[in-house]
Amino acid sequence: MANRNFRLIKGGLSSPAESDKKTFQSAFITDTRLMGVVGLYIHWELETDKLFSDFHQFFYFDAEEYGFETYRSICGNDILEINYIENALMGGLGGEKVDLTQKEAIFLLQSFVDMNRRLSIPMPEGEKEYGFLLDRRIELNAREKRNLFMKQCTHIETSYQAINYFLMRCFVKDFEAAEFLSSAKFPLDIYPDLPAATLCKNTIDLFENDFGISYMCESLIESDSAYVLVLSELTVANMRITSFEKRSVMKVSSIEAAMMLSRPEYVTVYEIISSPEEFDVNLAELTSGTLLTVHENGRLFLSFNKNNDHVNRKVFRLNEDVFGLYYVTDYGQLLIAAYNIKGIHAMEKGLRRSPLSSFLVAVSKYEFKEPVLYEFIQSDFDDFEEFLEYIKE
Repeated sequence: MANRNFRLIKGGLSSPAESDKKTFQSAFITDTRLMGVVGLYIHWELETDKLFSDFHQFFYFDAEEYGFETYRSICGNDILEINYIENALMGGLGGEKVDLTQKEAIFLLQSFVDMNRRLSIPMPEGEKEYGFLLDRRIELNAREKRNLFMKQCTHIETSYQAINYFLMRCFVKDFEAAEFLSSAKFPLDIYPDLPAATLCKNTIDLFENDFGISYMCESLIESDSAYVLVLSELTVANMRITSFEKRSVMKVSSIEAAMMLSRPEYVTVYEIISSPEEFDVNLAELTSGTLLTVHENGRLFLSFNKNNDHVNRKVFRLNEDVFGLYYVTDYGQLLIAAYNIKGIHAMEKGLRRSPLSSFLVAVSKYEFKEPVLYEFIQSDFDDFEEFLEYIKE
């Protein structure tokens, strides 16, 4: 999505900080804590001199490294702006919204503020607006904390899902979440010599023996561009991890890691037959809720899946949360890419049904054994066809 400076839209008040009275209306959290990040929303009614206005606050929290990372807000009820901010911060998380009480919402914010202070992470801009939520310390008892944590976590449906989330949390050293996924007291940091790392891929194999069923997991993890292949054995009961054993650790090269992470890519190329201004007006609707990154020769829009079902698989790949990619080149091409046939067909169908259909002409389709679109984006080429001719040589 585009990088925009969100502004306060006046609704009878010049600033939320000037309000004499703030009345809590509602709040929600995304149930994505097991992915390491959550989005929080709080809705207030403000009153000053008998003038009333709605005040909407959005918070983005990273439990792994960055703490309370991003804050956005809006006064008034401009639905388009509210939806825009929500999509910008939470559209790629793939979670459901779960209602919170005022007490729970403020406690959660204060917990991540504590993380920022503990790790000397700067607070996001806007503290004048959200500072009132930090004035009075909120405390929860053990049961309330457990209930709040459960609200932040998606329901675990299978052993595969439990294992993938558990390993994801363990390798990044997020032991609070890993313990939540466990039903027994056993060591969680069984790889103390490894730094906090991202789980890029995990392959699960089931084994039966005289003692029951266990799961052997081959995990490719990455930290600071260094890759390690880890073999672990786990047992599961009632969707909770009951044991976790180290088997082996082996360093792998970036080339080996790339081969392990390789997957097909389907690309369709369109020529744009309209002015850039006219095209962009109609592009906005199609790319709503996507993540925008600007490159030297074009703009890339990442469209994410609406859920995190990719965690619930025998073979988990972190990057399978991406539904598809739209790349608009400065040369006048639109490239769309997906990692399976179903995805590319859905994207093509979406384009045919969109206002963009009259501005596009499909010129070619490709199936690659491994992704090439990012290579094109990072190259000096303006034309995708010319780029393909070059790499064939």
